[in-house]
Order: sequence, then C-alpha cells, then structure tokens
Amino acid sequence: MNDDVRNIVLGVIAAGTSASLGWFVRTYLWKRKLRRKQTFFGLPDSSESLLVVNRDPSSADLAVHRFDVFALLELSALIKDCGAHAQIITQDAAQQGFGERTEFCVGGPGSNRRVAAHLAAMLPGIRFNTNPEPGPDRGALQIGSERYRLEPGVNEHVILARLTTGQPDQSRPVFLFCGQRAISNQAATRYLARHHERLFRKYGTGTFVLLLKVVNSQAYGPDVVELVADVTRAAQTPAAAVVPATASHRTS
Repeated sequence: MNDDVRNIVLGVIAAGTSASLGWFVRTYLWKRKLRRKQTFFGLPDSSESLLVVNRDPSSADLAVHRFDVFALLELSALIKDCGAHAQIITQDAAQQGFGERTEFCVGGPGSNRRVAAHLAAMLPGIRFNTNPEPGPDRGALQIGSERYRLEPGVNEHVILARLTTGQPDQSRPVFLFCGQRAISNQAATRYLARHHERLFRKYGTGTFVLLLKVVNSQAYGPDVVELVADVTRAAQTPAAAVVPATASHRTS
C-alpha cells in the first residue's frame, strides 16, 4: 500500500469515526432533552393524559371557544412530542382522582368545573369574579390581597400552574391555564410550550403558580406575554389568612 492509498483510507476512517461520534452525541442530547421534557410534564413513553375541555360561557350551547380549541391543539402537540397519548373529556365528565394521570385543564372556574375544584382544593388564595353583571370588577382576578382587573384586548391576566400533591411518588402533575378570557388561555399554553425547559430548570417537578399578562391581544393575539410574578405562596394561602395590603388594588 503506497502513501496515497494509506492517506485516503485513514481519511475515510477518520471521517467515519467523526460522523459516528457526532451522531452519538446528537442522539444522546436529543434523548436527554426528551427525558427532561417527559419528566416535567409527567408523560413517559406511551403514557395517558387528560385534556379537560371547558365550555364557552358566552354560548347557550355546549360549545368551546375557538381560542380554547387552539390551546388544546398546542397541548396536543406537546403530548405527542413526549410520545404520550391524550384523552379529551368535557369539564363536567372528569371524575378521576388527583395525580392518576397528567391533566391539562383549560379555562377559568366559570367555564370549567374541574378548574374550580382544583382552585378550591389546592389554590384557595385565587379568586375569579365570575359575576356576569357589568361593572369594573367583572372578570377580575384576585390573588391574596391583589386584584387584577380585566381590560379586554388591552391587558388580560392568566394563571399558569403546575400542581402536585408534594408526595415523593407524585409524577403525574395537573396543569392549569386559567385566564380572564379564552385568548389568555391560549397565551398560557403557548408560554408553557416555549419556556418549559427554563421552568424545569427553576422548579424541577414541584408546584408553581405564575401570573402572566397578555399585552394588547387585539393587535398581537396570544403572542406577547409578560411574566408578572411567581404567586405560588399567595395562591396557596387561604384568602382569610392574608393580611390586606394598604396599597390600592392593581388595575393593570
């Protein structure tokens, strides 16, 4: 074998080794990223989950608002990416216990009974004004002593929560997307899809409750979302136990 042939053979071997190593590293990183995503959502391979659908409170029929449908589609994509399966059920048909399967609940307590039950049991510091009568506090969200009024199309707030019982074997969380309007529900699902890696790094598999603000949805839809605050502690504290703030309520 002359020097030219030997150099060609060595080059082919080196290229093949580099390609194999690159493929191995990419596969390892992809699988690691997938496992972290599955852990955060509680969705191992071939597991089952629930999508709890709310109803459109503005409709007399058993209808779902189109923005809530979009939210469900985005959640379905997340579930599929984890290699899991989703069962869609209506808000009045969900009767399973907490933590049996990963659960995604869309809508506020006025349109989703399941969400109302979770708020009462796990987040007693959160209150939604579901009174249909006109007034400045219609649709307002109160967390502890702070009140966030609804400005349709301008400033709308939504709760994004990951709930667990705190038990060591609790690997099937409940995710809540409770907004003042349907478009804010979709904004929360989109925020979760974009930022789940950062949320996993910060909170791991524990409980968190975030307050988000959807800015100018009449122009930007559900895309412009700001994190207002981590309200986990206030949301978990019963309202009667919160000392009223001396400052005026927020209106933004």
